[in-house]
Amino acid sequence: MKEENIYPIFDRMLSREDKEALLGQRGVMLWLTGLSGSGKSTIAIALERELHQRGLLCRILDGDNIRSGINNNLGFSAEDRVENIRRIAEIGKLFVDTGIITIAAFISPSNELRQMATRIIGEGDFLEIYVSTPLEECEKRDVKGLYAKARRGEIRNFTGISAPFEAPEHPVLSLDTSRLSLEESVNALLELVLPAVGKRGEKI
Repeated sequence: MKEENIYPIFDRMLSREDKEALLGQRGVMLWLTGLSGSGKSTIAIALERELHQRGLLCRILDGDNIRSGINNNLGFSAEDRVENIRRIAEIGKLFVDTGIITIAAFISPSNELRQMATRIIGEGDFLEIYVSTPLEECEKRDVKGLYAKARRGEIRNFTGISAPFEAPEHPVLSLDTSRLSLEESVNALLELVLPAVGKRGEKI
């Protein structure tokens, strides 16, 4: 479809401010990046529960969930990794613009990919959290058995083994789950998130 045949209706829709006023919270993107097995999904799930108990509406976007659904046609080539993150960022922007606290848990291995996500979602709404658990610890956990397969050459382009991971240059928070408990990680995130979404820390 040619661009001149597209007629967006954004100007006639209810605004983001209308949605945030309805929910009594501000939409924000918490982008958790780190190696496979670093603890991203575990932290996301625990944080979602804590925020829910405080009356805050959240949505988790997780790598495996997204790749089994909307991105199930994508592989792990360089081009497909870019498209994977682009689609995730566009979905995330829809949630954030609806006033929802969105927690994205994706390896997103390069600064370039994460910068693209930041541009799509908007720098003012994007909080980059580096789950900085060392490779040795992630590989020791090998929750999904992927590192063992990668070491045997059964998985190509596996981040941390046969494909690079670039640590974030300026994350707003770093969480090393080999040193921090799950509770400590979540509490650190709550201290960051609650002021950003306009809520105090009490549970309901």
